[in-house]
Amino acid sequence: MEHIVIIGNGISGVTAARHIRKLSNLSADKTDKKITIISAETDYFFSRTALMYVYMGHMKFEHTQPYENWFWKKNRIDLKKGYVEKIDTKNSTLLFTEGDSLKYDKLIIATGSKPNKFGWPGQDLKGVQGLYSKQDLDNLEVFAPNNKVCKRAVIVGGGLIGIELAEMFNSRNIPVTFLVREQSFWDIVLPIGESQMLNRHIKNHHIDLRLGVNLKEIIADENGQAKAVVVAETGEIIDCDFVGLTAGVSPNIDFLKDSDLETGRGIKVNRFLETNIKDVYAIGDCAEQREPIGNRKSIEAVWYTGRMMGETVAQTICGNRIEYKPGHWFNSAKFFDIEYQTYGWVFAKPKKGHAHFHWKHNDDTKCITLEYDITTNKFKGINTFGIRMRHEVFDKWLNEKRNMDYVIHHLSNANFDPEFYRKFEKEILSIYKKEQTTV
Repeated sequence: MEHIVIIGNGISGVTAARHIRKLSNLSADKTDKKITIISAETDYFFSRTALMYVYMGHMKFEHTQPYENWFWKKNRIDLKKGYVEKIDTKNSTLLFTEGDSLKYDKLIIATGSKPNKFGWPGQDLKGVQGLYSKQDLDNLEVFAPNNKVCKRAVIVGGGLIGIELAEMFNSRNIPVTFLVREQSFWDIVLPIGESQMLNRHIKNHHIDLRLGVNLKEIIADENGQAKAVVVAETGEIIDCDFVGLTAGVSPNIDFLKDSDLETGRGIKVNRFLETNIKDVYAIGDCAEQREPIGNRKSIEAVWYTGRMMGETVAQTICGNRIEYKPGHWFNSAKFFDIEYQTYGWVFAKPKKGHAHFHWKHNDDTKCITLEYDITTNKFKGINTFGIRMRHEVFDKWLNEKRNMDYVIHHLSNANFDPEFYRKFEKEILSIYKKEQTTV
């Protein structure tokens, strides 16, 4: 019986396991496979994106587990708690810190991400962490359970995890100072109009947003816990009881430093998610495409791409070798009260030969930005804030290579809330037509 071992029980690894079991059950020759998932984090798979809602009191941790505990035994997926210290690829063996070992026939590495640390003094103190693991959630209850224990939190780095932490602390009335090195929030990703709208929205939630500043160091108290941070540009000392490090993430691959696997920032893979070692694959946040796919980054720490990689590698392992093809880019997030979606490509500054059409409602919480080709008028992508749009509609329009005129006149087909759209239809159309006339 072929033994498939998966390191990591996040969305990528668990999706791979589920689909391998499903495909092996359906195979014509009924070839069975033994499947083992290894994790040092939790006994069972949970939805990582739901951690913030546990802290905010909207759900309990057990509610983040999409499968009952009996699911794994019923589907003959073995779960092993342990930390892999080394991979011996020559002998197809995993070595654990606990001293035991495990043989495999095929190996899938799905170890995810870890928060970036840039050598700041004090970055390893107690009360300094990111928000990624179940252990991070547990530690939040120790160091920031309420505003009596944590009189102020400082968040370092502006992005999706940073804004989640800010909302979490806000829900418990813990004051927050947000140190963002960019001149405007997430302006490396978002066009300036959207970024500035978020600046105002964050400040409206009583967050002390500091733009264009960097962390110099974290100061410890007598117990080895964070008690303050120093701002690099001004030398200002900000007293705090917790420091959230949210300056991005990087592949969690430190345990591979002495292995034969080829690595860059992540584990190098081809389009089939195969590494340089036969029968060893890498998926999810820890995988790095040798050549980026289109406009995508070579490493994508995104939930849905991790799921798609899991489905793809399962096909290959079960005899149907297929390429990883993620399709058109999309993503979604939430910035306090504003929901965000993006489909296709809208760059912070339009690509050469492209332009943006931007509309913002006067309540300063709703806007859309569309990117298009100036020469052909072809629609390239859309960002929406405060307006829910339908993924399948934009996917269809991108496949059909629709032009801007078509998209603007048919936006109601993509809107989850047609009443809202009708309310502003004339305004959006008139601004678009006026801009086109000006151009």
